[in-house]
Amino acid sequence: MDFEGEVISAISQLISIDDPWEVDNGDANKEIIGCIIEISYVSTEFCKYAMLLTQQKPESELMLLITQTISFYNSMDLDSQPEPLRKLISFIAKKAKADLDDYVDPLLEQDLEVLPLFAKTLSLEPEPELISLIRQIVSLVISMDPKWKKLISLCPQVAVRLEKGKLHVDEEFLWETKDKWCCFPIFWLKFRSTGEDATHFFCRGCNGKNHNENNKAPVEIKHPLHPRHSLRLALLRKSNETRQCYCCDVSLQEIFYYCSACDYAMNIACVEKPPVYSIDHSKWHEHTLALFPRQTPFACSLCSLTHTSCPFYICPPCDFVAHQRCISLPRVIRISRHPHRISFTHSFVQGDWSCCVCRRKIDSDYGGYSCIKEGCSYVAHSKCATQKNVWDGKELDGIPEEDEKVEPPFVRISDGIIKHFSHQHHHLRLDENTGRDYDVNKLCQACIMPIYSGNFYSCMQCDYILHEKCANLSRKMHHPIHPHMLTLKVGSRGLVEHSVDPCSACPWKCKAGFFYECEQRDKDEDEYLFRLHVQCATVSEPLVHKSHEHSLFLTSKPGEQRRCSVCKKLEQFSTKETFNCIECDYFALCFGCATLPQEVRYEHDKHMLTLSYGEETCITTYWCDICEQKIDPKERFYTCGEYCCVTLHIECLLGQDLYVKPGSSWTSFSFNGEKIYVRANNHHMTRPFCSHCKKRCPHKIVLESSGSKFCSTSCVGYFLSTKVNTAGLREYLQRRGYGNYEFSALT
Repeated sequence: MDFEGEVISAISQLISIDDPWEVDNGDANKEIIGCIIEISYVSTEFCKYAMLLTQQKPESELMLLITQTISFYNSMDLDSQPEPLRKLISFIAKKAKADLDDYVDPLLEQDLEVLPLFAKTLSLEPEPELISLIRQIVSLVISMDPKWKKLISLCPQVAVRLEKGKLHVDEEFLWETKDKWCCFPIFWLKFRSTGEDATHFFCRGCNGKNHNENNKAPVEIKHPLHPRHSLRLALLRKSNETRQCYCCDVSLQEIFYYCSACDYAMNIACVEKPPVYSIDHSKWHEHTLALFPRQTPFACSLCSLTHTSCPFYICPPCDFVAHQRCISLPRVIRISRHPHRISFTHSFVQGDWSCCVCRRKIDSDYGGYSCIKEGCSYVAHSKCATQKNVWDGKELDGIPEEDEKVEPPFVRISDGIIKHFSHQHHHLRLDENTGRDYDVNKLCQACIMPIYSGNFYSCMQCDYILHEKCANLSRKMHHPIHPHMLTLKVGSRGLVEHSVDPCSACPWKCKAGFFYECEQRDKDEDEYLFRLHVQCATVSEPLVHKSHEHSLFLTSKPGEQRRCSVCKKLEQFSTKETFNCIECDYFALCFGCATLPQEVRYEHDKHMLTLSYGEETCITTYWCDICEQKIDPKERFYTCGEYCCVTLHIECLLGQDLYVKPGSSWTSFSFNGEKIYVRANNHHMTRPFCSHCKKRCPHKIVLESSGSKFCSTSCVGYFLSTKVNTAGLREYLQRRGYGNYEFSALT
């Protein structure tokens, strides 16, 4: 065994971990713990054979230092060490010895993040001798690797914050630290100017003061694209907002060059590229276009906007002005908001035109997109039509148009009898009986909602049923909030790729029923597939909704996030789309609220219940008939309008997890293959207690996993994630080639 090589490899991997100090970076935690345990293991094995190895060849400086460190550790009094160091050693020892499939330390269950413990230990004053020896080992390994000396040091002079698209200087600051650990690469913020390897770094510990061996990027520059003022190297404070670099379509990195007088910002990669002073682009203009470096609010001939957030090129004799970004606009495209192709036009026929994406006025003297079909009046702003949430990025100019062939959802066998693609082995018969009794347990297999009223198809041989409307759902569709074609899928598929398996538009999971799914992964947002419940897929604009007096439209820009005016939540769904009022401008409705049933049935009331949106001045006290708790009259609730006095909380009637049906199950890869079952919860005299929140499970379903019961998917997720956090460490070590072993140096 190459003990020295193994130690160098493990330490190098430890100090190379990207952004381990990010909040909720569980993977980094596992890597850090795993690397430390691996280093401990290799060092211990080395000690067993140290005498034999020294007889064969002289010990290196590194191995002598490791031997000294382990010898000191074995001789020191652990009880006399500072508390953070004792806890850290205890933590590593337990992780090393425990059967991680079953063991969960009750002291660590409340806070599985070990990084704060590392931080406290490394900042101890005076520095414990053991930590000093370990720091010397790490320093020696760093000095042996030339790649760290090749990186260019970034030393920002100002900190800035981003608020509503504008950058503001937060403070002029200097870094001061006495912590000797803070200058190690694990604390660096690394940047990739080009390619996959890091080219620059920012040291969080010293801001470059202690890295004279590295070349330094200039802290202030003059650039041809901004000749009026100097640009200073700036650090961007953490923010939920993003802003594009002045020169490219890429978001600003955490460190960039900035002019506070003009609110001008460029990424380092763009600063290092020479500017293009002139271009020839016959597609847009017959003459050569010249770069105009000043930030002047000219109206762009291609998009009509006067923004100065990117360079623009001009042809003075023709009064032609084009943003650099607009020069790459496509000629012919297909967007999700319209069934036909649309093509670019340099101007529109004089008239009162409104963009069919943002619903705002179009200036007919400037460029935009219009439908290629004769007689179709669909038009859109250049920027609106090419938003990434409506356009798939494909230029269709010169590509023949093909008919989109979509298979029908069912084959008609005879009058009222069909063979549906989701239930191939049996036939379904149409039930048109309007006088039937309401059955709370009879759910449509597509939308996972009860059959309140209307026609439905039922299987002639089993209990499979579909609303007539759901049976007619198209196998393929374009949806306004996604640029690609969506395909109708049937869940649950048994195995799911992600534990949350979310609908991209609403709070609920795609665990059962039908949902529409994109079969292409977004290169920029490939964490999840795009999928929609049938409820979210079939609601569209203009939306007439009881919560608001005006029609609502899907006018959100990519990345724009609005707080829902009904539920008051600012949810983090992948689309962030809301239905917006173009007359009030302040009202927004999320997909979860837009698809909540307006009318429902309650098994103890013969009438339909309607969704009430609350009464601001109500003095009446309402009580929920299910939980027997008070209902806030200012919030939404279901009520009977036929003088039955029935009022119900939404969650009490529909449950916490919508669109999940009893009898379904799934296996979650994110929870180490744990099987999760959905059971009915309305056939017992008493309700079980949830293993996570310790409350009784009040809803119609209960989830079961590993012999425990849970009231919701959130509770089962929290519970199982505890097991994953510990079991994941074992998997990491096994991938590195180590199984279950004892760590004598730690015990």
